[in-house]
Amino acid sequence: MSLVCVADFKAHAQELLSKSSWDFIEGKADEGITYKDNIAAFKRIRLRPRYLRDVSEVDTRTTIQGQEISAPICIAPTAFHSIAWPDGERSTARAAQEADVCYITSIYASYTLEDIVAAAPRGLRWFQFCVQSDWELNRQLIRRAEALGFKALVITTDAPILGKRRQILRNHLNLEEKLKDLLPPEERNSIHLPSTSFCWNDLSLLQNITRLPIILKGILTKEDAELAMKHNVQGILVSNHGGRQLDEVPASIDALTEVVAAVKGKVEVYMDGGVRTGNDVLKALALGAKCIFLGRPILWGLAYKGEHGVKEVLNILKTELHTSMALSGCRSVAEISPDLIQFPRL
Repeated sequence: MSLVCVADFKAHAQELLSKSSWDFIEGKADEGITYKDNIAAFKRIRLRPRYLRDVSEVDTRTTIQGQEISAPICIAPTAFHSIAWPDGERSTARAAQEADVCYITSIYASYTLEDIVAAAPRGLRWFQFCVQSDWELNRQLIRRAEALGFKALVITTDAPILGKRRQILRNHLNLEEKLKDLLPPEERNSIHLPSTSFCWNDLSLLQNITRLPIILKGILTKEDAELAMKHNVQGILVSNHGGRQLDEVPASIDALTEVVAAVKGKVEVYMDGGVRTGNDVLKALALGAKCIFLGRPILWGLAYKGEHGVKEVLNILKTELHTSMALSGCRSVAEISPDLIQFPRL
C-alpha cells in the first residue's frame, strides 16, 4: 500500500518499532495535553483562499539566515536516530541534503558530528546545543561545530531538567542513563545533561565564543521574545519540545502569533510542533514563521525506510504545500500573508 500522507508513516513506524523504542520517540509529558493540542490547534484555524490568480507556476523556495532552501520544511533536532534506523543521523543528513533543506543536528546524536557531516558534506546544517555546566567543554563543542561547517547554533532553552514522561517511567527506563548509553562511545564522557543555571546573561559568553548566528529554541511568550532581541540573537524557534517538557503550555502555532508580534520582523521566527500536512505549513507561514521544523515525522520516515523514508516524508509535505499554495492563490512564499488566516470565533 502506498503511503500518501504523514499519518501513514506514523502507523507504519509504530508497527515496525519495539514498544520501548516507540514510547521513547513518542514520549509526552504528564497528561499529554500540549502534545495533543499541538495538532488540534492547527485544525481550529481556517484558510481564506483567494481565487482567479495565475498559479501556473508556484515556487516553494525561501531562505533562512541568508541560505536558500527548496521549501520552508526543515528537520528539527531530535535525539538518537539510531533508535529508528541503524544508520541513524547519517541517513537523516543524506535525506536533508538531497531535499535541499536544513537539518538541525542534535547534541544527543547516536553518531559523532564528524560521521554525520561525512555522510552529507554539502548539506545545510545547524547544531542544536544544550549548554553544559563546563564552559571549557562548551567552547570545545562550539569550535568543533564551526570547524565542521555548521551554520548556526540552536540553543535549547526549555529543558534545564527533563520533563516527566509517564510512559517512559512505566517502562522502568532511566532516561538519564539511557541518554548516556545511546551516545557514541567517544562522546559519553564529555556530553551531559544541560546546565540548570544557564540564564539570559550567559548568552554573552556564547557570543564571545562564536560568530555563528544564535537561534533560541523553546521561546513561547512575548516577554522572552523581547528579551531574546535585547540579547541580540539572530532567530527564535517557537517550540514546546513537542509536548515533552512542561505540559499544559500553549500549542506552538498559538504561541507563534504572540512571538511574531513581539519581534516586529527584527529577527527570523521559526516553529515546530504539530505540523502534519501542507496546510499546517501554510498556516504557520501565514502567521509569520519563516519556516517550520519537523520532529517526530522525520523519525517515522526513518523507521519506515531509512534515508528514503525521510525523503518521502519531506517530499509529501513539500508537494502538499505546493498544492495548498496553488489552491489558496499564493505563487511564492512571499505571497503567503496573515490575510490567509481565519481564526475561530470565540
